[in-house]
Amino acid sequence: MSTKYKATMPNAGYFITITTVGWVDVFTRLSQKNVLINALAYCQKEKGLEIYAYCIMPSHLHLLCKAKEGNLLSNNMRDFKKFTSKKIIETIKNYPESRREWMLDYFVQACSHLKRKQKYKVWQNGYHAEICFSTKFIKQKLDYIHNNPVKDKIVEKPEDYIFSSARNYAELTTELDVTRLNIF
Repeated sequence: MSTKYKATMPNAGYFITITTVGWVDVFTRLSQKNVLINALAYCQKEKGLEIYAYCIMPSHLHLLCKAKEGNLLSNNMRDFKKFTSKKIIETIKNYPESRREWMLDYFVQACSHLKRKQKYKVWQNGYHAEICFSTKFIKQKLDYIHNNPVKDKIVEKPEDYIFSSARNYAELTTELDVTRLNIF
């Protein structure tokens, strides 16, 4: 199995992207964004995940993070995806969602080819991880994460997007605490 784009180095920082199957825009509802925020906060508190930057986009999540000493980032990502998959399906079923039938059908079909028994598949296999190998790379990824909602014309300024650490760096109220990097 290839280790390219996997978090294999202990105690290293990574730029990670986790994407829904078919790039389905799941995270357009507040309830779904809160599923991710709550799960990230749990991983920080209970699983040793240190988050430096994040941004929840409609179909994917960007993180600049690392696992604290004694924890594996790959375990964090596996557990995060497993837990949030269940919560996302539960939220689709229990909260107002005009695309409920379509989304549930799509997530059922997404796992129809799997050998293991699974009813729904929300996330694409694996995750895209790039090791943070330099300050220049970290600055580039931090800028990319924070400007993603601007590029997609969701907001005009990075700090206007509630579900991004751009607010942490602008010292505004936030949905999730992060460890701010002082590399500027």
